[in-house]
Amino acid sequence: MSAEPIRVLVTGAAGQIAYSLLYSIAKGDVFGKDQPIILILLDIPPMLPVLDGVVMELQDCALPILKEVIPTDKVEVAFKDIDAAILVGSMPRKEGMERKDLLKANVAIFKTQGAALDKYAKKTVKVVVVGNPANTNCLIASKSAPSIPKENFSCLTRLDHNRACSQVAMRCGVSSDQVKNVIIWGNHSSTQYPDVHHAKVNLQGAETEAYQAIKDDAWLRGDFISTVQQRGAAVIKARKLSSAMSAAKAICDHMRDIWFGTKEGEFVSMGVYASGNSYNIPEDLIYSFPVQIKNKTWKVVDGLPINDFSRAKMDATAAELVEERDTALDFLSQ
Repeated sequence: MSAEPIRVLVTGAAGQIAYSLLYSIAKGDVFGKDQPIILILLDIPPMLPVLDGVVMELQDCALPILKEVIPTDKVEVAFKDIDAAILVGSMPRKEGMERKDLLKANVAIFKTQGAALDKYAKKTVKVVVVGNPANTNCLIASKSAPSIPKENFSCLTRLDHNRACSQVAMRCGVSSDQVKNVIIWGNHSSTQYPDVHHAKVNLQGAETEAYQAIKDDAWLRGDFISTVQQRGAAVIKARKLSSAMSAAKAICDHMRDIWFGTKEGEFVSMGVYASGNSYNIPEDLIYSFPVQIKNKTWKVVDGLPINDFSRAKMDATAAELVEERDTALDFLSQ
């Protein structure tokens, strides 16, 4: 293995998503089996003892490509010369907490992390924001890191994408790799719009439009959408904990696609800068679009026909994002 190690930062590294995520990264599922990795784990000071336990376990996995693990609570250590940042850590919503208070707490966190990216990271760094509200946190981080290209920032809607994909596959009685080109539009919140108007299902070797394959428009326009929108809440209700295994898997999918590109003729969903999009989505937002990725560069899939049903849902989630952005930017300027 002669390749230079890459430096990969995971924040919220003592948390449960990270616990599912770190092993996958360290064994080569994301950046490749032959790519040596230096893992940097950032969390808040009270979590440092837990972080030491995570470091011990990573050592005990005896993974050949994992060259070093650096636990820290200091941004100047965490963000130094990194190639990739997976920002999982955020302020979780506590019971009875107003969304506004949640935004305010997270603006402070992502302003700090954006500034650290700006000051310490490589300018080529790829940043994925997972901590909620992910779209707006991503926007704040990017605005706080003016020297890093806006295109290098994305937020995770791949979990929603995978949920939608799996719902369609189960409904059709096929495995999920037989479904492609579902789309999540908009915010990673319950206003997101899971869209299968452009999705294809492979039925016995024949590529079929999802609407033809499922033959149940009422389900596709009703329960399918609400199931995907509400899935996170359903998991919390059942497990008393938020999605971790599935979130970690989605992060791996998202980052691997950035690193190695999407398959020919396929697109995936991720939250990216809306500037210059052809779908009349307001410009200064991080909004989930269908994208294709090549040479570590994403491009929004343009020119998909949008019907009135879709248009209304795409606009509704955009409106929520505009409101979130404006509130967040007020806090940012304070």
